[in-house]
Amino acid sequence: VTVVWVIWGVMAKGYYMAEIATQFFIMGIVAGVIGVIFHLNDMKVNDIAVSFKDGAKDLIGAALVVAMAQGIMQVLGGSDPTTPTVINTIMYGISQALSGLSGAAAAVLMYVFQSVFNFFVVSGSGQAAITMPIMAPLADLLGVSRQTSVLAFQLGDAFTNLIVPTSGCLIGSLAIAKIEWSNWIKFMWKFLGILMIGAVITILIAVAIGF
Repeated sequence: VTVVWVIWGVMAKGYYMAEIATQFFIMGIVAGVIGVIFHLNDMKVNDIAVSFKDGAKDLIGAALVVAMAQGIMQVLGGSDPTTPTVINTIMYGISQALSGLSGAAAAVLMYVFQSVFNFFVVSGSGQAAITMPIMAPLADLLGVSRQTSVLAFQLGDAFTNLIVPTSGCLIGSLAIAKIEWSNWIKFMWKFLGILMIGAVITILIAVAIGF
């Protein structure tokens, strides 16, 4: 029921993190009340609070790691494209380095850059706000369509989310699953390489057909 409620809230009412968190909190309370009413596992009212405390204890490590990952972003200046920051300086330097390249080479390097930049700005909307105001006009100068530059952004923002340690979702998930990031990399790097090769091929095809 809660999952249906979440889907309805997101689709119809625009619910986001705060609202969704509230929905799952309510789900936990209702589940606890049901357990008490029907005496599931001899559950008492106090067991609701104890269970919540135990669950929070399992998640506190993940929450701290997520906060530290977000802190890296703040140290680098945040995601505001209008503010002089370390991230925006890097962005400007990359745009200068790409000028003068052929369309196919520029498109592939755009993808590589977006993949690397995703380490610093994991948020897709934040990365788009910083990079696309420069990458889109740069694509015009290099003979690359704006659609292809957006494709490079989408692919660059996608696959490296599977490994970047600044991703709160990834690190939080690994912490909950009690999997070390180093072990995860050993498992993922070959598959990620296949995905990235496929992404480069996709971008080259897009350039070739004038996408």
